[in-house]
Amino acid sequence: MSKIPTISQSIEANVAPVKAFTPVHVGLLALLAIAALLPWFVDSPSHQNVAILILMAAQMGVAWNIVGGYAGQVSLGHVAFYGIGAYTSTMLFTLLGVNPWLAMLAGGVVAAVISLAIGWSCFRLKGHYFTMATIAVAEIVQIIFTNWEYAGAAVGLTMPMDQQGWGVFIFASKVPYYYIALGLLLVTLAANYAIEKSYLGYYFRAIKDEPDAARSLGVNLSTYKQVAFAVSSFFTALGGSLYAQKELYIDPASVLGTGVSIKMALVSILGGIGTLFGPVIGAGVLTLIDEGTRVLFGGSGRGTDLIIYAALIIVIAVYYPTGVMGWFKSFFARRNALKSQQASQHAKGE
Repeated sequence: MSKIPTISQSIEANVAPVKAFTPVHVGLLALLAIAALLPWFVDSPSHQNVAILILMAAQMGVAWNIVGGYAGQVSLGHVAFYGIGAYTSTMLFTLLGVNPWLAMLAGGVVAAVISLAIGWSCFRLKGHYFTMATIAVAEIVQIIFTNWEYAGAAVGLTMPMDQQGWGVFIFASKVPYYYIALGLLLVTLAANYAIEKSYLGYYFRAIKDEPDAARSLGVNLSTYKQVAFAVSSFFTALGGSLYAQKELYIDPASVLGTGVSIKMALVSILGGIGTLFGPVIGAGVLTLIDEGTRVLFGGSGRGTDLIIYAALIIVIAVYYPTGVMGWFKSFFARRNALKSQQASQHAKGE
């Protein structure tokens, strides 16, 4: 009787060899060079701020994509970890004098630990019940911070501005924040890439696509859902800490609002859920829409961006369920198929 191969053996047997260098790598290096040099050519603080907002939204989406895209566990309460990261780092810095860089990492660790407790109960639910539970958790966390006097309650917390520089993570210029946001995005993308190419990525996708088959092959669904949740929460909290340091002020509405969770999910869904660079594309589109409607309509057009968001969701759900990245892949696949067909017909004609 032949032995049934384990899931890791099946993965190793079917993984294609990675090409050393491709035109895609050249394109990515070119984009990285453009991103690195952008502040040298764009000296307007408002334009630099838009670039920072795009990078921060992309980092949130990439972090959410670990649990929502790869593992398929749609969390609409991820803002809880964003807020926990922001409040932890701010409170450690302002109340206890902890170095803000260490406080940022501490916020990520605290969020990851709390996510284990939340996941232990929420992952007993499936599908939309899990999604509803995460929303409830986020609302509870917001209520706690709104009524917690030590954390500033509804008034919020303000960063001290008596010092500036890298040592205190406070800058007068937008440029340092831009490079920090870019660095954090690259680190989060690197973590996603490592997960995607490791056994964790295969396990997560198996949990998403065929949970019963994954369980039958020995994958502990609860354990790996918790791993995805914790890693995603850690990076989400780092994004919340960066927001706190950039804005120098936080309150429950700004870092624990439901809209932040929706945006995390939306940038991934629009760009291409479960893909590496999909959230980056989605963040660029949504942030430009958000800032564009604010400039065009001001206060009189409040909510216009939400109308556009809703329209985009409908269009994506009906016409492009795989997002922008899926559309690009299908476009190039059709183009290559057409070229192959034309080449074949040309060869037959000769």
